[in-house]
Amino acid sequence: MGGSVSCCISPGESPKVQRREVELEECPITTTEDLSEDTGTYLQHISDRELPDELAQEANPSDHPRASTLFLNKSQTDVREKRKSNYLNHMSPGLLTKKYSSCSTIFIDDSTISQPNLKSTIKCVALAIYYHIKNRDSNRSLEIFDEKTHPLSREKVPDDYSVVDPEHKLIYRFVRTLFSSAQLTAECAIVTLVYLERLLTYAEMDICPCNWKRIVLGAILLASKVWDDQAVWNVDYCQILKDITVEDMNEMERHFLELLQFNINVPASVYAKYYFDLRSLADDNNLSFPLEPLSNKRAQKLEAISRLCEDKYKDLSKSAMRRSISVDNMVGVKNSQAVLS
Repeated sequence: MGGSVSCCISPGESPKVQRREVELEECPITTTEDLSEDTGTYLQHISDRELPDELAQEANPSDHPRASTLFLNKSQTDVREKRKSNYLNHMSPGLLTKKYSSCSTIFIDDSTISQPNLKSTIKCVALAIYYHIKNRDSNRSLEIFDEKTHPLSREKVPDDYSVVDPEHKLIYRFVRTLFSSAQLTAECAIVTLVYLERLLTYAEMDICPCNWKRIVLGAILLASKVWDDQAVWNVDYCQILKDITVEDMNEMERHFLELLQFNINVPASVYAKYYFDLRSLADDNNLSFPLEPLSNKRAQKLEAISRLCEDKYKDLSKSAMRRSISVDNMVGVKNSQAVLS
């Protein structure tokens, strides 16, 4: 017993360990430096380059549906302070302007995840950008997005352009002008916000008073080309913003794509998350979507759509059941053939 224990403790006394050391010397390990010198450029495995799921979700909310959106997190600070102030000052919410359904009347809005209300969605996206600017962590920026270096108009940029935060109304007017002039859809506004937050995460920068217009313009430009079937050309934006050049638009678009690492994919789950988070933002800030009483015509339309979807899922379940039955039959035939043979 004692000899066996000493053998395990002292590797030099074990013949197996000596034999193993000889085998390792005969087969030297090739390092990454040897690979780069002998075989050229060393290609790192994709699993070594990717972050773990938990870190990726925390760092890239625009890529993962379970990660919380940045704008909703930044808005919660103001929402909590507003509620606390109302509680301490014993302020009542005032007259209820929101409509509620009753036994006789049902109020619904015309905004759905597939067809959001354009005006309300633009207001919510502008409010999300406003909270991004107001509650930013720092003033990290890039020269390509600086408004003084690359002005959007011939008007003189104010000296305090990088200090004064824009109001929600100013952001809304800027975004609304671009969307109405280019005839963009509400879905494009949601994708614009996805690209904006992806840019801030990937490039590790902040949206601040000196760069918010060019960042928003770049996100709208890219979202319109990816989402809409009839994309708006860069030269068309030059007709909206009279003093900007096509070369400047092209350069900004190229830098935007490079900073996004050419990742322009927006999964349906991420789109849905941003849509519902924008609705939550609207509720927290009393930006109600327009409500209308449910009419007989619209009720019949909703019922028809519901019946159509129900029939579609029934057909899908039947076809899936047929496939499973056919597979079971094939397995049964093969088993019987095996028994007979």
